[in-house]
Amino acid sequence: MSALRVGVLAYPGCFASEVFGVPDLLTMAAHVAGPDLAGYEVSVVSPRRRVVASGGAALSVSPLREVDVLVVPGFALLPGLDVDAKLAPLAPDIAAIRAHAAAGNAVVSICVGAFLLAEAGLLHGRRATTAWLLAEELARRCPDADVRPERLVVTDRGVTTTAAFSAMYDFALELIRRHSGAGVARATARVALLDDARSSQTPYVDARLLPQPGNEFSRKVMRWLDQNLTARYDLAALSAEFNVSTRTLLRRFADETGQSPLRYLQSSRVRRARHLLETTDRTVAAIAAAVGYRDPGTFAALFAEHTGRRPRDYRATFRRDADPLTGTRVQQSDSTQHGAHQTSSVDERPPLLDALRSS
Repeated sequence: MSALRVGVLAYPGCFASEVFGVPDLLTMAAHVAGPDLAGYEVSVVSPRRRVVASGGAALSVSPLREVDVLVVPGFALLPGLDVDAKLAPLAPDIAAIRAHAAAGNAVVSICVGAFLLAEAGLLHGRRATTAWLLAEELARRCPDADVRPERLVVTDRGVTTTAAFSAMYDFALELIRRHSGAGVARATARVALLDDARSSQTPYVDARLLPQPGNEFSRKVMRWLDQNLTARYDLAALSAEFNVSTRTLLRRFADETGQSPLRYLQSSRVRRARHLLETTDRTVAAIAAAVGYRDPGTFAALFAEHTGRRPRDYRATFRRDADPLTGTRVQQSDSTQHGAHQTSSVDERPPLLDALRSS
């Protein structure tokens, strides 16, 4: 069995401890296992030349490379914060995640790194988890995912998601167990003083920290806006839908979310447009119409305001068949276009990778 190639994706604002937590535990495991067992080849990679993590920590990174497992750390996110504003500057990193998954390799998120996987389109139709405090927000943003807030680690067809912060060690211990054996995993847990028998994050849930029931009004408005994405924004009609005055609707929505319903609708439309630009060949005008804008110019200006790029520039760089390093479109083989990936034989890969892909 050859060394397992593990890459950790560093990006601006990521938690530095989550960049190094998994590699450090794998290093311990390699020492515990000794030289006779295949170890781990770990690198910190990025599509950027320079990365500053949370707290201003400058990280030394290597260029993107092919790895067996790509680990995506989390970032600082609290309920009520603007997730779109957090994710918008991370388009190159999200494109790198998407490209890695498209090559048929395993992807793992730590904590709210799941939001980057969701933005990359990897959670659609899959089971997933994240920090219990933000599981509801992940489920709202990715309604096609089956979010399991009680789970510590969930693997579904090549995509693994974990609960908050320390769950990176639960994942790493499972990685060690599958690659180096149960004995090495147990010994590593003892050396590191880790609980290797946890199975749920439910005991850690503190209901006092969850979004309060008073936020239900804004969540209902958000759901209605998402379900009527292409309808013309009509504040009076929206207020009538919820049996309140326009003034009351604006006040309650702002109190609960910190923004207006129109601003939320614009963000939701841009999120949908980004997906269409990345995954289809529709014209910009057609995409504008598909998200509720008759004037492509108005749509393009709004899109640039939210993402920092005009729609055509965004597509050229971040479409799903673009190289995350150069932004140029990659010519796919017939097998790739039909959903097959060129990979080495099962016998040439560690058993762990098969488990990560098939779970």
